[in-house]
Amino acid sequence: MTGSVIDLGELRHGPEREPEPSPRPPRANGRPLRGALVLLLVLATLAAAAPPPAGRDVVTLPAQAGADVLVDGDLVLVINPVTVQTPQWRLAAFRLADSEPVWDTPLPGEARFWGIRPRDGLLLATGYEIGADGRDTLTVALDRATGAYRWQQPGSSVELADGNLLLQSGGGEQPLSLRAVDPCCGTVRWQLTTPTAGVTAQPVAEKAHRMVLSDVNGPVEVRDALTGAVLVRADLRPPDGGPLGSVQVAGDLLLTIGGQPNAVTAYGLDRLDRRWSTPVDEIELAQDCGPVVCMRTRSAGLWAVDTATGEVRWRSDRWAWAWPVGGQLIAMPITSEPLGRYFVVDARTGRDLVDLGRWELFQIDTHHRLLGVRPHPDGGMLVGELDVRAGKTRIVDVLPEATGHCQAISGHLVCAEPDGSYRSWQLRD
Repeated sequence: MTGSVIDLGELRHGPEREPEPSPRPPRANGRPLRGALVLLLVLATLAAAAPPPAGRDVVTLPAQAGADVLVDGDLVLVINPVTVQTPQWRLAAFRLADSEPVWDTPLPGEARFWGIRPRDGLLLATGYEIGADGRDTLTVALDRATGAYRWQQPGSSVELADGNLLLQSGGGEQPLSLRAVDPCCGTVRWQLTTPTAGVTAQPVAEKAHRMVLSDVNGPVEVRDALTGAVLVRADLRPPDGGPLGSVQVAGDLLLTIGGQPNAVTAYGLDRLDRRWSTPVDEIELAQDCGPVVCMRTRSAGLWAVDTATGEVRWRSDRWAWAWPVGGQLIAMPITSEPLGRYFVVDARTGRDLVDLGRWELFQIDTHHRLLGVRPHPDGGMLVGELDVRAGKTRIVDVLPEATGHCQAISGHLVCAEPDGSYRSWQLRD
């Protein structure tokens, strides 16, 4: 088998968005929340907040309704969609301080662009491209300072441990293609293509140095993501020769799901040695949750299985999903409410410890400062800061004209307004 993965969903506002396959944790500029949220976080009931202070910096951003918006440092980046007046996707940069234009450039290719990522003086724009073989992804690199075109490659990208990018294209009914690319100039460091369809790839952890390739009708490979070399290969199909089933990575375990009826089997990533097998009904998703592996069933139940033994520690039909923070879990209950309600849950027992309330949560800097936003009773959005060490929430601000679709970065919140445009609100310290 020769043959990653890659979700560049940085921006989430506008029509024609690809559906997300599963609930996800709160976002830090579109990525899942990673942070040092400790055991007990006590949130007091929030009373009505005072109006925003006079003189606060509020900037209206020149974005069309339905545009994708990202704040990166001192720039606001706007992907404007195709219209009758502009028949090509365009990326524009504006100064965050005063919304003055910096540059505006067309995005190449017949693609619907939906994500952007800053990387060492570049902006990596990702889109879906329609071709003779169906739909595939495309990554375009632009100079951050000028908007000048640098390079483009098929696929969407994830950063490797050596600073290069791993791009994946194809997959599904098409052969899978992988290439490691130097982000400075698009130079290909190594590449491989599977001869047949049905092969999937996924990196192991962020800034990956390993990746897993699996073939439903063949062996599983763990490869060095920096060189493409095979580290270990094994045929993990059931003894009866049936298909492998789904393959997922959770921490230092490789999990096969459904290869045996209603079972999850774990193997060590280093040698693909079998660790344990546990009967679990209809698992559709598994994730590393610290001391346990979280498994979601198709009937929306959540199971927690011991990573060392495969023993089922607890199960619940209350939670839609959970993820690890600070040695515990934050869990979201199954609900139709527009805002998520969050609970701190003991990973080993499943006991819920603290009700965090209803928020859209953000991590806004490298020091794990946490913000939550939710509608204010009198209009606009209420902003609270989750002070982890003090175990309380402090009211930061009220954004009187915001309607949601917020991003938090560098001391600002960027939120949509009723007409679909955006404003940047400078937050108090």
